[in-house]
Amino acid sequence: MKTKQFKISEVLQWQPQKEIDPLKINELTVDADYTYPFYGQATLNNGIISYETLTSKVLNNTAGKPTILIHSNNQNIVYLESPFYLKDGHGATSVLQSNMLNEKNALYIITCIKKVITKKFAYNDKATKIALKNTYIELPITNNGEIDYQYMEEYIDKLEEKHILDLSAYLTASGLNNYKLTATENKLLTNFVNGAIPFHPFKITDIFTVKNTHSILKSEVELNSGSSPYVTAGEGKNSILSYISYNKELIEEGNSIMIGGKTLVITYQPNDYYSNDSHNLALYINEKRGRTEKAQLFMVTALYKSLKPLYTWGDSISKKKIQNDTVSLPVDFNNNLDFDTMEQLITIQEKLTIESIVRWKDKNTR
Repeated sequence: MKTKQFKISEVLQWQPQKEIDPLKINELTVDADYTYPFYGQATLNNGIISYETLTSKVLNNTAGKPTILIHSNNQNIVYLESPFYLKDGHGATSVLQSNMLNEKNALYIITCIKKVITKKFAYNDKATKIALKNTYIELPITNNGEIDYQYMEEYIDKLEEKHILDLSAYLTASGLNNYKLTATENKLLTNFVNGAIPFHPFKITDIFTVKNTHSILKSEVELNSGSSPYVTAGEGKNSILSYISYNKELIEEGNSIMIGGKTLVITYQPNDYYSNDSHNLALYINEKRGRTEKAQLFMVTALYKSLKPLYTWGDSISKKKIQNDTVSLPVDFNNNLDFDTMEQLITIQEKLTIESIVRWKDKNTR
């Protein structure tokens, strides 16, 4: 396979974009029978903040063309094929298209872009549009020196075939092919969807002990030098940038929740970890019964839902501000936190996710 260096601007074309201030969502909402994703610079849920029905004046990609979004702050890359809304970021998201783009070759191109920009850019050295346009990526070429889109598509097809076989073997060996919901789980899911599960607002500081993490600059550590996670507020892989060895006095206790102070990325960290920024917050649940992975995964989602509308890039969360914030969580008949329900809802979500993967596998093996 021959390859060649191309500027991203030679492969993809920047598109005009319409951005929305989240505080204006209500006034932009219309009564219609469509709903489209609202994207922001987040790593969770593929960057989707919510689904909205807004005036067409703020809708991007109305034709639903294959599109790649690159977020400058965290170098997160998203592929989509639908109209969408975009959170105001002062042009911090690049909206890219090409007449040659489709799902298969886009996955290949995204990997090539990510391979370069995650090394070239960082939180304090953002992947701006100007910088991206002058960034080179390596792509396969034909004998005529043109981009070989067919090779990229065939390569992705082969990867899918291999992973489908691996997935089938894994599901069988691990017992995860038994993903059907029980009658009890179906009833709980129905109650959750219909709003029949009681929730109660709690002050976050009544549930958690909150503290600022230590600040360990990237320049101070040698990446991939140890076994302890080095966690940032915007990287993928559960916000883990690398694994390092460092001063144990500065390590944060695991089995806890971390909130990225500047970006509001919220993750559950099962292991002890190092943090890159003292603006990040570590949350330790006070009640021993709630110190399970599944209960805290549920609380990560609940915290994100509660806090996301309150904070923006210019008005980020802090230990002082969170003192007045609340989170809504399931409760029992005595208004005590219902950790059993939280854990069961996460189990249900796991089963539904496995079911969707199995359906995808079966569809692609016919």
